[in-house]
Amino acid sequence: MSLPKSSFAIIFGVSLVTAMGNTGMISVLPAIGRSIGIPDFLVAGVFSLSALLWAGSSPFWARASDRHGRKPLMLVGLTGFAVSMAACAVVVAAGLHKLAAPMVIFVFFLFARALFGLFGAASNPATQAYVAEHTPEAQRTTAMSSLAGAFGLGTVIGPFLAPLFILPFLGIGLAGPMMAFSLIALTMLVVVWKMLPESQHMPAQPVKMAPTMDAKADAKGKETPMWRDPRMKPFLIYGFIVAVCQTAQGQTLGFLIIDKLGKSPTEAQGFIAIAMMFGAMAGLLSQWGIIRMFEMTPRQLLRWGVAVAALGNLIVAFQPSYAAVVAGYAISSLGFGLARPGFTAGSSLAVGMHEQARAAGAIAAVNGVNVVLAPLFVLLYQRIHAAPFILNMVMMLAMLVYAFKNQQLANADPKPATQADSAMATLEKSDEGSL
Repeated sequence: MSLPKSSFAIIFGVSLVTAMGNTGMISVLPAIGRSIGIPDFLVAGVFSLSALLWAGSSPFWARASDRHGRKPLMLVGLTGFAVSMAACAVVVAAGLHKLAAPMVIFVFFLFARALFGLFGAASNPATQAYVAEHTPEAQRTTAMSSLAGAFGLGTVIGPFLAPLFILPFLGIGLAGPMMAFSLIALTMLVVVWKMLPESQHMPAQPVKMAPTMDAKADAKGKETPMWRDPRMKPFLIYGFIVAVCQTAQGQTLGFLIIDKLGKSPTEAQGFIAIAMMFGAMAGLLSQWGIIRMFEMTPRQLLRWGVAVAALGNLIVAFQPSYAAVVAGYAISSLGFGLARPGFTAGSSLAVGMHEQARAAGAIAAVNGVNVVLAPLFVLLYQRIHAAPFILNMVMMLAMLVYAFKNQQLANADPKPATQADSAMATLEKSDEGSL
């Protein structure tokens, strides 16, 4: 049960392209909003409808991947992402050319982005389930952290590339990055279509409910939602709070840097990109370096992740300079880079192999719906600049306590391997074509 390196590279590319486009877009949003005249909190709200649709559609796409395969759902997700990015580019270009009032542009922007929430959500459960189905439990944390590294690498590349695609001489300006990311996604779509084999470990029949699920629902023959499953619920709560804090910090960072430097939105764009790149590199350090070097388990990641993120938010809250903002954001990103693979791998280990897609769908929903709260943090920032980061710190410390006290989180490590498992792991490590 090993994952060929070529297949993992393609799946990694799917997540990389999505992360690259989304973070690149986030990095230019403050400049877009202030250039068009959209209020700051509404700029953060551009993702709200998309996030709700993402959360609502993720379980549906997870079930669809069980029926129709992982690869077709990746193709659906990439298509949704590419179309959404192209539509956003057209809307932003119209706003920059003053072809409509700012609030009209905001509404069209909101719906253009919503296409990603509705269709782009298809790829996330499929990629996570594909990796889980080809990875033994003992290697699941490392595999999930490697896949999460695609997000980290994307957050490095996205903000770096975004300013390069701002092409005023073509008349599209700040809309350029979104058009470029749409074309990159279409290229990745062709790669998946032509080169990725379908998963060979999908459920052979419709998923049946585990005996630990809600008995009343089981008696009626209905599928109990993962958020009600006691095996998953603690991980979803933890993951939701972590995702809220990370999104809130990322969405607020650009406005903080613009205000601290006292520059125009366009002039500050390079400084925003630098800060986001340092944060992304810190996330990569955690996922590709620290986790592997110290062979950290989900239980350790759940605890250390939020502790480090709390420290980073404290530094950003009381930063004396731009350099301190960058340092604090990097430390926070290091913590989030530990915490997210922790609850992703922990939730995967908590359920059976036949439930991997549903678990991935639940995690994807949590990672999407948290964005709805981002405008509230921006509103809080407009009143007291330090307040969002202080609130983040408090929430992270609360999750630290939760990680120690909750039984599911405290026992999130892989089960001890049997002798047969150990032999299989040894054989897989010796296979040059495996992950």
